[in-house]
Amino acid sequence: MNFVYISPNFPENHWLFCRGLKNNGVSVFGVGDCPYDNLTPELKDSLTEYYKVSSLENYDEVYRAVAYFAYKHGRIDYLESNNEYWLESDARLRRDFHITTGFLPEDMPQVKYKSRMKSRYIDAGIPVALYHLVDDKAGCLAFIEKVGYPVIVKPDNGVGAIDTLRIHSEADLDAFFARKDDKQYIMEEYIDGSVVSYDAIIDGNGEPIFEAGNLTIDNIMDIVNERRSCRVMIRAHLPEALRDMGRAAVKAFGVKKRMVHFEFFHLNRDQRIGKEGAYAGLEVNMRPCGGILPTIINYAYSTDVYQIWADMIVFGESKKAVGDHQYCVLAGRRNERSYVMTREEVLREYRDHIVEDSTVDPALATDMGDYIFLARFPTWEEVLAFYDRVLKEC
Repeated sequence: MNFVYISPNFPENHWLFCRGLKNNGVSVFGVGDCPYDNLTPELKDSLTEYYKVSSLENYDEVYRAVAYFAYKHGRIDYLESNNEYWLESDARLRRDFHITTGFLPEDMPQVKYKSRMKSRYIDAGIPVALYHLVDDKAGCLAFIEKVGYPVIVKPDNGVGAIDTLRIHSEADLDAFFARKDDKQYIMEEYIDGSVVSYDAIIDGNGEPIFEAGNLTIDNIMDIVNERRSCRVMIRAHLPEALRDMGRAAVKAFGVKKRMVHFEFFHLNRDQRIGKEGAYAGLEVNMRPCGGILPTIINYAYSTDVYQIWADMIVFGESKKAVGDHQYCVLAGRRNERSYVMTREEVLREYRDHIVEDSTVDPALATDMGDYIFLARFPTWEEVLAFYDRVLKEC
């Protein structure tokens, strides 16, 4: 099997997907903009061959890289980046090289545009926020008259919480129009809820072979815009109602042979969209959860989701064991904030729980913080106490 992996070096943990494929006897061909000598030894060892391009944004260059591999090694069976940013480019390459094992360009609108996602959520019986595609001020004011302030504005085709705003007043709306660019934006009613996720590896029949979920304690929009510390975790157990809703969404979107990250609101109070404690659809991401989160899943479930994904690709199933379940939490600190506990004090006090700590790549630090601690705990009370101690500011 020939597999082209786009950008195998970023995020850095994606070399583990390549290793999983290699473990299963796959020829893995990397295409990236990082010089070969700068790749980690682990990634080099996981690749059959690597082709450097000057920019992954240059489609012609990436096309020539894939054409080179096809000419030299024969038909390409899979092409994937597992990265939100490159999904549309991946789909175009699949079409141009007649690769039928993934999304094609005609599939992109429903999985990239937030306004299109809503109809599929509704097909699955999942409630969603009311929305308005931003046109002019009058149209936005008419929508706000219906749903009230605040409202959320973000790019209809965007990645993460970048360029996502909460608008509280007409003055805020004026400021938004003064700075907005030519992108299509979507305006949504405000939903008071925590963001939770359904993370799953889906087989060729559209059935999950592994399921987990995360919880972002703070609003990701506020974490990004106000550069707050980050508190996100993989749950020890996925709530049954969230699992059912995630599986219904998988069916509605026709997902097959992918790892996915579907986001939902867990409602903090009764509101138009549902009762307190209920779930509502936010958006879908047809790729693994971002950054280091797949590794956090590994720690929470004592397993290897990178290998489970590779097993699904090659064998359609996985016999990789899943062990004991605990909460695995990420505590992300900001360089510009001062914390009561030093890094050394955190590592000493929680030496029996810390599984990793590291500096975050600047491209991911906006969401996660500049420095992270990963820790495992069996109880929710220990999780909250850890966050209170480690993220307490001076």
